[in-house]
Amino acid sequence: MTPPFIRSLARDRFLHLLLLIGVILTFLVPFAPARWPAAIDWHTIITLSGLMLLTKGVEQSGYFDVLGRKMARRFVTERQLAIFMVLAAALLSTFLTNDVALFIIVPLTLTLKKWCAIPVNRLIIFEALAVNAGSLLTPIGNPQNILLWGRSGLSFPAFTLQMLPLALAMMATLLVLCWCCFPAKKLQFQSSDATPSWRPKLVWCCLAFYLVFLAALEMKLELWGLVCVAVGFLLLERRVVYSVDWTLLLVFMAMFIDVHLLTQLPALQHSLHGVGQLSDGSLWLTAIGLSQVISNVPSTILLLNYVPPSVLLAWAVNVGGFGLLPGSLANLIALRMANDRRIWWRFHLYSLPMLLWAALTGYGLLHLLGHL
Repeated sequence: MTPPFIRSLARDRFLHLLLLIGVILTFLVPFAPARWPAAIDWHTIITLSGLMLLTKGVEQSGYFDVLGRKMARRFVTERQLAIFMVLAAALLSTFLTNDVALFIIVPLTLTLKKWCAIPVNRLIIFEALAVNAGSLLTPIGNPQNILLWGRSGLSFPAFTLQMLPLALAMMATLLVLCWCCFPAKKLQFQSSDATPSWRPKLVWCCLAFYLVFLAALEMKLELWGLVCVAVGFLLLERRVVYSVDWTLLLVFMAMFIDVHLLTQLPALQHSLHGVGQLSDGSLWLTAIGLSQVISNVPSTILLLNYVPPSVLLAWAVNVGGFGLLPGSLANLIALRMANDRRIWWRFHLYSLPMLLWAALTGYGLLHLLGHL
């Protein structure tokens, strides 16, 4: 019998695409595989590993079933439930970062379909858009904001204030879309009145592991924190470790290496040298366009070498999180957790119009507020 990890590798078309892109790029840039491990953001990989273990632990405990049942019975219509989940995703992302918010919201959303008939894929797509919109508000909402905040010298309130108009515009847009895309039909319950069983001991252990992991992250000892969490689950409930989608980590590693190879392309390096002389409109489009190809965090790192951490740059790289799948790593996390191939192309039916609207609205607001 084929191990689950091998079956997952064989089915992962996105990983296959990333590997193919990497092979092609190795013929276009100097071949230096010794540098590839340094191109991987190991802090992100380790953090994702810990979060996946903790989320899977809560899922295996059955607590998401209990919470999902309570939520399904609290809301009357599909629209009410969708708006609540979108707002919760956006709010969590402002202080817990967009990735962490998804590790909480998406598993909960997946359990909701056990208790009521809802369009789960559509809701997860909106949650992915919501964490991109919500996380742009604060300096700690996403990695690119952390970078920009550190370079800008602004206080926490000052940075938040400069991002507020764009965040309000994007959230207002999402709520209008929610109102239009989720009908006000009454929720139909699909299960009996029996209360789902869950394991309180595993939930409390997950909470304890989370506190240990959080403390390790704060002390820059993330690897030891991951080891503690992994050993804890191996002793308590080893099925958690085996159930995690570990191929997601390979996808992220491949993305980091591909981005590293892309930045070595002579044509890209030559064009970036002229970024500092671009007009405001050209810089706006360049930052958004670059984010679509190599994701908004690497785009921010690259562009900060040539331009100051202005409001325009901060808004542009956050707008770049919408649109194509690579625009934000949060998009990839949300769609992978959905575990449905159909969601990959459906995501772009909403995200691409959102990108166009965000680009036009954001640039208009910048002009109106005098930041251009």
